[in-house]
Amino acid sequence: MNSNRCEILLVEDSSADVELTIHALRKENLVNKIDVARDGEEALDYLFFRGAYSARPIGQPKLILLDLKLPKVSGIEVLREIKNNPTLKTIPIVVMTSSKEDKDVVESYKLGVNSYIQKPLDFDQFRETIRHIGMYWLVINQPPPRILEKPTP
Repeated sequence: MNSNRCEILLVEDSSADVELTIHALRKENLVNKIDVARDGEEALDYLFFRGAYSARPIGQPKLILLDLKLPKVSGIEVLREIKNNPTLKTIPIVVMTSSKEDKDVVESYKLGVNSYIQKPLDFDQFRETIRHIGMYWLVINQPPPRILEKPTP
């Protein structure tokens, strides 16, 4: 496994949730490299090789963990952009959000999200949820072949 290639793109604006997610995945030895985008605009820049990410290595993550309540560009819009792009749409996306709103769940699935999880508020439950997500999506699930090209906007 190439340790320089991102396995998970974590799109999350909460520093505490970023730290906890990374800790849980590393504790279980489920991932070598996690890249973090702190808002929706940064996530799209990352995926489309724009701005600060224009020179990043070619390739896309095996999995995107996406919060919906993001600054600049919403998680719903990030999901829409990814799933409307022929190069990116096969990347599995798990929405992890605090939103309980039915409209967010329905819209996420209409746009093609692979899973929708409400973030547990309890520390141990959050950690256990991340462990299960990592185990399923990175170990058990059969992903599509890795994307080794830059998407066109």
